Amino acid sequence: MTWRRRLITALAVCVVLLAGSAGCAFRAQGEGEASSSPGGRLLDERDEEGRPYREVDAGEAPEVGVEVQPDSEGGWDVRLRVRNFRFSPDGTGERAVAGRGMAHLEVNGRRVALLRTPEYHLSSGFVPHGTHEVTARLYADDGSVWAVDGEPVESTADITVARETPGADPSVEPIAGAAVPGTAGPEPDGRVRDGRRTSPDGAGRT
Repeated sequence: MTWRRRLITALAVCVVLLAGSAGCAFRAQGEGEASSSPGGRLLDERDEEGRPYREVDAGEAPEVGVEVQPDSEGGWDVRLRVRNFRFSPDGTGERAVAGRGMAHLEVNGRRVALLRTPEYHLSSGFVPHGTHEVTARLYADDGSVWAVDGEPVESTADITVARETPGADPSVEPIAGAAVPGTAGPEPDGRVRDGRRTSPDGAGRT
């Protein structure tokens, strides 16, 4: 009888230890989920400011399209169309989480804004007379650049600012921009040229 009691006691201890291990494993998994493993992997390639690219598979990668429309006061309204991506609010920790982050808005290669919302207004001072490139590039919250096949996830719209003419109403001109496939984009009769969607008469002239 004594050896049976010892055996039962040993089995009870094993059950307690196993239950304790399972509990620890569950807690560790919960902590891991809270910290959320960042998507992709860092590459050697970097942007103009030295921020590394973060490579993700094409099927999981965020996408962005840019629409730019003139307003009635000489400025431009910019709207980003995104997929597999959500903007992080101000104050978000500097940690890469798949499908989340911010956008850098550039005009002719010069950054003019860091966006945490899909809309922005460009004043006329940023786009004087002439043709300009408006580019939106997606970044993770740790500052790395979301990338696919070694290329940054970005989109560029060409806009041409003509000299103001009497009676001109830029609000009726079509949108210039590049749309994310499958989302609402520029005017349906716009043409695609060199990967960028333009208005039928060229590049969304005002």
